[in-house]
Amino acid sequence: MDPYAVLGVRPGSAEAEVVAAYREAAKRWHPDRAGAEGEDRMAELNAAYDLARAAAQHGSRAPVEPDADAAGPGAPKGPGHWLIPALRLALGPELLGHLFPGEDVRLVTPTSTWASPRAILAVTDRRLLWLLDDAPVARVHSLTFRNVAEVKTRVRRKRAHMTVRTLAGRRHVFHDLRPHTAATIEQHVLA
Repeated sequence: MDPYAVLGVRPGSAEAEVVAAYREAAKRWHPDRAGAEGEDRMAELNAAYDLARAAAQHGSRAPVEPDADAAGPGAPKGPGHWLIPALRLALGPELLGHLFPGEDVRLVTPTSTWASPRAILAVTDRRLLWLLDDAPVARVHSLTFRNVAEVKTRVRRKRAHMTVRTLAGRRHVFHDLRPHTAATIEQHVLA
């Protein structure tokens, strides 16, 4: 999915323009207003908005590698070459470098943790992967779904925080998530 097309803005649009487009679409497609059709559309809008926010957090610091398939059959393939450019931009070079070949990324969203107020959380088909954006070392962490014992989400003042407890008893807490995003992550992890 191209998040900019879903939101109806140009790629690389200013954050204020993306926020305005999201709010306008959310008013139109909110499930209270649009019914059952609105639930699916809102899920798509929320995912697109989270992806656009994560890409904006990386900004110009993380250039997107050119699409190797467009360059030709003999061109070298960079990390994450199987992902769409907007998703590669949202992940940034560090998270892209930690992906396994062919690993499917389901969701990318900005978040915060106790260790970093600026973090990027990615949910793949097999694990949680997060980047502590302002940490000097040990910036990328991951947790496979098979090592998750429990996931709890708590919503307070239109923001959610999600606690993930591992089989070894360690806790990882992700703050400043949107409630729908936290619920979607919880579903992916527990599925």
